[in-house]
Amino acid sequence: MNFGQDIILEDNRVLLRPLRLTDAAKLQPMALDEDIWKYTVTRIGNEQELQQWAAEAERNRRENQRYTFVILDKETDTLAGSTSYGNISVADKRLEIGWTWLGKPYRGSGLNRHCKFLLLSYAFDVLQFERVELKTDVLNLRSRKAMLKMGATEEGILRSHTQMHDGRRRDTIFYSILRHEWPKIRQTVFQDLHFKNKV
Repeated sequence: MNFGQDIILEDNRVLLRPLRLTDAAKLQPMALDEDIWKYTVTRIGNEQELQQWAAEAERNRRENQRYTFVILDKETDTLAGSTSYGNISVADKRLEIGWTWLGKPYRGSGLNRHCKFLLLSYAFDVLQFERVELKTDVLNLRSRKAMLKMGATEEGILRSHTQMHDGRRRDTIFYSILRHEWPKIRQTVFQDLHFKNKV
């Protein structure tokens, strides 16, 4: 996977493109919503922390650690949040989809389903990777339900896995989709969606 390359993924509803530092100002109204960060390791509580988050995302991309996208809602032509590829192992043909957050108006709108479809399609159909991982806080029942709904397999819980921004030790639950499982998931869970790739 070439982190220096601009990857643009889209379908009829959503467009994912690489995060730019200049996106921070447009993301700020939704990023400062405390509900977004309840189950996440990091927390954005003010404009400075948002700028630091964007700068870290750019640095992670340069260092081939994480590829952060912004989510553009094509119906309203507005930025709706962010999502990423991370923990990428080219040798093992494995990556993780995560670090996803959406502004309040977009939660439960189906936008996340479109994002996951695009990211899974690129990982399996273009990169030809063998495994996609997802994880969340064991307390995040909404996220856990969404991962199962998209066809992921629950693999287990790592106890006291992650230090949270509020001092709590998080139990993390892992899910995965394997390459041989993807065709069936694409034809059932995502049968109404169509992948377009621009690189």
